[in-house]
Amino acid sequence: MLKPFLFLDVDGPLNVFEAALPGPDGYQSHYLRPQSWLAQYPHLLEDDVPDLLVRLHPEHGAELLDLPFEHVWATTWEEDANRYIGPRIGLPPLPVVNWTEPNAFSLDGTYFKTADVVRFAGGRPFAWVDDQLHDADRDYVRRHHPGPALLYDVDPSVGLTIEDFEALAQWAGELVTPTAP
Repeated sequence: MLKPFLFLDVDGPLNVFEAALPGPDGYQSHYLRPQSWLAQYPHLLEDDVPDLLVRLHPEHGAELLDLPFEHVWATTWEEDANRYIGPRIGLPPLPVVNWTEPNAFSLDGTYFKTADVVRFAGGRPFAWVDDQLHDADRDYVRRHHPGPALLYDVDPSVGLTIEDFEALAQWAGELVTPTAP
């Protein structure tokens, strides 16, 4: 049986961008220049764009790799997640969900990522870790995805915690080991 996918967002779950400075214990600050950040400043020359403060926990990569999933980036960082985030937390290069219409607002209230995540999953079970998941996204997944799915919302001021890793592991474990009645 194929492992379920684990779709990973960067900002919120891994980069605690809403945490008070200096950030939660164990997080390290990095000043980065991903393409998605530079694109937010089309009126400036690249050298004039300020660096982006990113706070990451160096142990998150190992904790993620301990989970029984096939990991996939589902972030606006796209390929830059492999260049800037993965190496800093100990993740190898991962596949990336490419967005059909990034930052577009959907008439049904779903997040612009939702349809692309479902399409990438192709019916395979998945968990999706993000900080912008809502009921409209859960409804969309229920209507358009035939397999099990967990949309797991993370507080961007806290990031992933040990409880989150345990919940993800438990959900994945229940896919292969059904609970007794």
